[in-house]
Amino acid sequence: MATWKGWLCAAVAVCAWHGSTGLARAQTYPERPVTLIIPFALGGSTSIVGRAIADKMSEPLGEKIIVDNRAGAGGTVGTRAVAKSTPDGYTIGLGYTGTLAIGPTLYSKAGYDPRKDFAPIGMIGNSPNSLVVHPSFPAKTVAELIAYAKANPGKLNFGSAGAGTASHITGEYFGHAAGITLVHVPYKGTGPALVDLIGGHIPMAFAPIPATHANIAGGQLRGLAVTSLTRTSLLPDVPIIAESGLQGFDASLYYGLIAPAGTPRPIIDRLNKELRAALASDEVRKRLQQDGTEPTPGTPEDYAVFIDQDETKWSRIVKTSGAKEE
Repeated sequence: MATWKGWLCAAVAVCAWHGSTGLARAQTYPERPVTLIIPFALGGSTSIVGRAIADKMSEPLGEKIIVDNRAGAGGTVGTRAVAKSTPDGYTIGLGYTGTLAIGPTLYSKAGYDPRKDFAPIGMIGNSPNSLVVHPSFPAKTVAELIAYAKANPGKLNFGSAGAGTASHITGEYFGHAAGITLVHVPYKGTGPALVDLIGGHIPMAFAPIPATHANIAGGQLRGLAVTSLTRTSLLPDVPIIAESGLQGFDASLYYGLIAPAGTPRPIIDRLNKELRAALASDEVRKRLQQDGTEPTPGTPEDYAVFIDQDETKWSRIVKTSGAKEE
C-alpha cells in the first residue's frame, strides 16, 4: 500500500510538473518560427487562403509563420504530418473539407482521425463551387437542368478536377439531392475540365468560382448556380442551388487552422485570438473574398463541432457515390 501511495504521489507530482512547464511554455509562445503545413501544392485556393492568414498572423505573434506545402493523396499526406507532429504549437495545419471530411473515407490509408488527432484552432472561411454549363446547353436554370436530366436519364455528363476531388463529390451530392443520374467525367485538374467545357466537349461541370467567374462574365460559360447557402460576392447575380428547390443544399468547402491533439490550450487560445484578428482586418478579408472565400471566424469549439458535422455529411456522400481513391 505504501508503495502504491508513493507511486501515486510521484505520478501526481510529474503531471503537475508537466502542466506547469506546459503553461510556462505557452506564456512565452512563440519563441521561434511556426510552420503552417498546407497539404496541397503551390497555387490554388488553399495556398492563397493559407498564406494570407500566415502573413497577417505573423505580425502580432512576433515570429514568422513559415508555409510548408506538402501535397499528396488528396491532401492526406500533409494533414497526416500535422497529426503526427509534436504538439507544441510550432507545427499547425490548414484544415479543409477535402482533407478532414472527404479524405478519411475516400483514402484507405489517410492515417488520421479528424475528430481525435487534431486540436481545432478556428475556422477561416468557406468557398463554394460553381455549377457551370456550356452556353449551348438548353437549361438556363437549375430547375431546367434537373428536368432535362430526368428526361434524359444517364445521358448528362459532368466534369470535375478528378476522381474523389471536392468537385467530383459535389456533383455526386447534387445528383443524389436532385434525384437524377449524372455521368462523371474526371480530368487531371480544374483547368483541363474547363477547357473541354468551353470547347463544348462536356455540357456541365462543378468548379471553383475563381476559375470560372471570368469565363462567366465573358460569356464562355453560363453560371447556373453556386453551391453555398448564400450568394457569393464574386457572382452576385448567380443564384444558390437551394433557390431552385433543393432546400439546405450546401457544398461549400471550409477552411480552418488545426494543431496536433495535445497542443496546450493556452497556445490554441493565442492562435485563435490572432486568427480572428487577422480575419477582422480589411487586408485579409479582401484577399480572401477575391478568391471567393467568405470569412467565418469562430472559437475552437465551434470548429470542433463543425468538423464532426462536416465529416458525417461528406463521408455518407462518398460512400453513396462509390468514389475510389486514385
